[in-house]
Amino acid sequence: MFPEHTLESYEAAARMGAGVMECDVTFTKDKALVCRHAQNDLHTTTNILLTPLAEKCISAFKPYDPINKTPASAECRTSDITLAEFKSLRGKMDAFNPLALTVEEFVKGTPNWRTDLYSGPSSGMLMTHQESIALFSKLGVKMTPELKEAVVQMPFNGFSQSDYAQKMLDEYKALNVKPANVFPQSFHHADIMYWIQHETEFAKQAVFLDAAEKPEDLPDLEKLKQYKKQGIRIVAPPIFALLDVKDKQMVPSRYAKEAKDAGLDIITWSLERSGIMAVQKGGWYYQSVNSVIKNEGDIYEALDVLAQDVGIIGLFSDWPGTTTYYANCIQINTGTRK
Repeated sequence: MFPEHTLESYEAAARMGAGVMECDVTFTKDKALVCRHAQNDLHTTTNILLTPLAEKCISAFKPYDPINKTPASAECRTSDITLAEFKSLRGKMDAFNPLALTVEEFVKGTPNWRTDLYSGPSSGMLMTHQESIALFSKLGVKMTPELKEAVVQMPFNGFSQSDYAQKMLDEYKALNVKPANVFPQSFHHADIMYWIQHETEFAKQAVFLDAAEKPEDLPDLEKLKQYKKQGIRIVAPPIFALLDVKDKQMVPSRYAKEAKDAGLDIITWSLERSGIMAVQKGGWYYQSVNSVIKNEGDIYEALDVLAQDVGIIGLFSDWPGTTTYYANCIQINTGTRK
């Protein structure tokens, strides 16, 4: 309904019952931390190509080439612009038209099961990381910032990876946020280890995201035990890592059982990011159980196995209403189905 990582989307998620909110953290040219899903997604998530700032993009718009069948393209990074310039932009649905011949056509591409109703000059307000902390505190929710991978070479103008990891947590300390209310995340083992070594309290809830593309890429039991010995407490694989099929029903996977055997807590991603379930069968996120997905209601089958049988402590969703409805129908804390 709302462009991601905007004021409006955060407020909507809180109204829908999300208890933990995420700012994906990256940085601008002047090293300010801002909320974006990736450092190089401004061309698909904002109106930058329709503004004079398009001149600062690392790759200018190129129209679709019908002869060579080359998709339309562009690349605009937060590191191309200053914080003030970033704040002048407006968020839009993350999409583009690969057949576009003009910039105006390129920025349009929102799937028909979404809406552009809340994308426009008077909405889609972009957020700095500090602004997200203040907002989340006001909304009374916990926070799970993800230290996004830089697409620029690090160090960036003297800004090292450790500087980046430290600055993210420093902004919570500056606003007097208790470490117990923060779940810092990263896909990079070095970032997690940095927090374990330098930010003990915040590291207690550090979330090690798993970048596995398929079940075969997942760590085995010995590797999971090694994570635990290193001080990692929470792992976060994609949903397919935790589910399998037995007798045409969704059940916990080998990885799910071994992660618990290793003494690790589990968070997973992302429940509502697969389009129309009846058509796409859950797509990449549900690849281990595509064969038993028939309709939209199967999201609840997956959620029930994850919550009750796998025992996850949380999950990411682009549409919090689903988990809020489930949590209000099931006594999560006692594990009793109703």
